[in-house]
Amino acid sequence: MFSQFLRENKISAAILTVLRLYLGYEWLTAGFHKLSSGSFDAAGFLKGAIANPVKGPDGSTVYATYVGFLKHFALPNAHLFNTIIPLGEFLVGLGLILGCLTTAAAFFALVMNFSYLMAGTVSSNPLDILLGVIILAAGYNAGRIGLDRLVMPFIRKMTAKENKARVNA
Repeated sequence: MFSQFLRENKISAAILTVLRLYLGYEWLTAGFHKLSSGSFDAAGFLKGAIANPVKGPDGSTVYATYVGFLKHFALPNAHLFNTIIPLGEFLVGLGLILGCLTTAAAFFALVMNFSYLMAGTVSSNPLDILLGVIILAAGYNAGRIGLDRLVMPFIRKMTAKENKARVNA
């Protein structure tokens, strides 16, 4: 019943728009500040996350696989992450604010939030995760008051044509 309200109701679409705008603003400004400063460097954050991983009550590392990823892939490629992180934050924020590819933007917001949590940064991530899950669960209705109203029918039409061409080939 709640799922149907979230995914189909017009009042829900209005509430989701407010949540989407708030979350989008948070992501957009975070990415914009990193992009505009020109001095964003993920290496320090990555070194800190590797040196001080999230530990369980027994003192063992909770996300050892993630720490391994940071140590063996992210840190050696910090120059790549210096571009991906600010650009990703900015694009996620833009997508949420405009209501364009909203579910994709919410998905990638969740990926980044969980990455920050597994690296040991709590900040506003739990609230952002909650809002992201609500937006993602709402699906199309989260972007109904936004560009998804125009973009999604176009994408559906184009994919239907491509699928029809594949079947006929």
